[in-house]
Amino acid sequence: RLWQRRCNNLVLNISACTGGKTMLLSVLSFFLTLSLSPGHASLPVVVNTWPFKGAATAAWGVLRSGGSVLDAVEKGCAQCEIEQCDGSVGFGGSPDESGETTLDAMIMNGNTMEVGAVADLRRIKNAIGVARVVMEHTDHTLLVGEAASMFAENMGFVAEDLTTNRSLNIFSQWLKGNCQPNYRKNVTPDPSKSCGPYRPEAIQAQNKRARHVNIHSHDTIVELETLLLSVQGPMQTVRLVLLQQQAMETS
Repeated sequence: RLWQRRCNNLVLNISACTGGKTMLLSVLSFFLTLSLSPGHASLPVVVNTWPFKGAATAAWGVLRSGGSVLDAVEKGCAQCEIEQCDGSVGFGGSPDESGETTLDAMIMNGNTMEVGAVADLRRIKNAIGVARVVMEHTDHTLLVGEAASMFAENMGFVAEDLTTNRSLNIFSQWLKGNCQPNYRKNVTPDPSKSCGPYRPEAIQAQNKRARHVNIHSHDTIVELETLLLSVQGPMQTVRLVLLQQQAMETS
């Protein structure tokens, strides 16, 4: 009962409700066993890799109201865009080296294997919504940059400034710190000491660069999986990965 109260009736916040990967596997095994047992009805489960309860709760709300798995995944990740989860998802997130926040998002329908994605999306807050429109209303898989933004506006998404005081401050501090860290290599002047402008230089030896590794040292910020388990058919999976460019951090 305590576990159920903490996890809000099968909305699983892995960081808060489990002790790590071992516990996660145990929890998922339990639900698989339960859902595949004779006499049990479908058991939807929302699993959020990161401690973003708002996203998991939003996705669960869609399922409770009879919405589709795909709708639930989109809603959950859209909630993270609104809440600016982790300070790097959605508007006002980590700016690029020109000071602008741009967004990436990808969504996949596990039943049809269709994929829709946008990258370097400018001026549009609902990146995951645009990714879904790419999947459902074009033959493309990925739209990038200004073309993605123009497509979104043509499809009815509102153009807005993604910059916030926080993102401006991040950019200002990055410039004051000689643009550190950055992702440049094999260029001159030395990218570990200068903001450039850079020019390519001959590659004479592959020297291993110092890496700034921490919990944020990758581009995948949110992975939200919604599993619909049913004894009447195979497990259906819709997986979505919401990406946010982080030019200030090494990958």
